[in-house]
Amino acid sequence: MKNAQVPAARPVPPDLTLAVIAKEPLPGRVKTRLCPPCTPVQAAGLARAALHDTLAALAALPARRRVLALDGRPGPWLPPGFDVIPQVPGTLDVRLAAVFGACEGPVLLLGMDTPQIDAAALTPVLAPHAFAHHEAWLGPASDGGFWALGLAAPSALPVPRAALLRGVPMSRPDTGALQRARLHAAGLRTGTLPTLTDVDTAPDALSVAALAPHSRFAAAVGALPQGLLTSCTTTGSHP
Repeated sequence: MKNAQVPAARPVPPDLTLAVIAKEPLPGRVKTRLCPPCTPVQAAGLARAALHDTLAALAALPARRRVLALDGRPGPWLPPGFDVIPQVPGTLDVRLAAVFGACEGPVLLLGMDTPQIDAAALTPVLAPHAFAHHEAWLGPASDGGFWALGLAAPSALPVPRAALLRGVPMSRPDTGALQRARLHAAGLRTGTLPTLTDVDTAPDALSVAALAPHSRFAAAVGALPQGLLTSCTTTGSHP
């Protein structure tokens, strides 16, 4: 994917941090729902490509700071310009909250499952007054979860940022709705980013590769044995 660049002359929120939460793409630790039809090694290759594309897209965008909250060790897929911090132990809601706690100012946090991400999808939250008009931004996922969450600086919020995440059930078809409800209950004006597909299943992988044909992820999908992913019909999904 040729990641769209944000014009350098266009201002963005002056203290915005772009953050990614991810696992080191090792066989057996990532993309396990792709196994079968993929082997753990093949699934890890897809995860590695997806992570590379995600980080490359954010590296091309203007930001005060870029952070990777990593479960594992960095590899050659990590571009320059990212501060790597370890994930804390605990459930996903706890780990997400910790990333926000490690960052100052407004933060936009993404996962590693949307390699099709580009500047166009993030245009609303990169606007110079994005966090003046909204205290939160949510990127819904097509499976009911969410692929991005943006929160204003702690000083602009009525409650601690951790309180906006801790206790929200994760990896459920209603996770996105529950997260949005938590934001609304706190009185936050919540903007909405485009709905994207997370790569969780074989059909997801094929769909996302088609959407981003020039991406490293699409190349990794194309390098798999012909028909491997189309041989698997998966009906389940989770955020």
